[in-house]
Amino acid sequence: MNLYGCRIGDESRIGAFVEIQKGAVIGARCKISSHSFLCEGVEIEDEVFIGHGVLFTNDLFPRATAAGGRPQTDDDWKVVPTRVRRGASIGTGVVILAGVTIGERAMVGAGAVVTRDVPAGATVKGVPARASAKARTPD
Repeated sequence: MNLYGCRIGDESRIGAFVEIQKGAVIGARCKISSHSFLCEGVEIEDEVFIGHGVLFTNDLFPRATAAGGRPQTDDDWKVVPTRVRRGASIGTGVVILAGVTIGERAMVGAGAVVTRDVPAGATVKGVPARASAKARTPD
């Protein structure tokens, strides 16, 4: 694990080879599976499942350099927050772009690329992630 400057709630479990960057917030009773990357600006509420190899982003317009070709610094970009609401489940290998909100108890299928908000209770899958034709079964 590589955890620095983040906040992790009680009873949450963090797998091997996970990086959680400064300013990220993980709620209580979450499970973050191995090889996942949670960058600055990510907020995970309570009881969220994050599968293996899930990647979050926090920049809508990533660049290596600023105007004039100089290397970018922290002053050259703004963190775009991403939220995963209570009880949501994120499948293995999902990529979540900056600025989206995944609703309460929503489910994101393995391998999906989430480019826009996911409503509470919805199931999405695919590239880009879209609502599943099959209705989600109640808990």
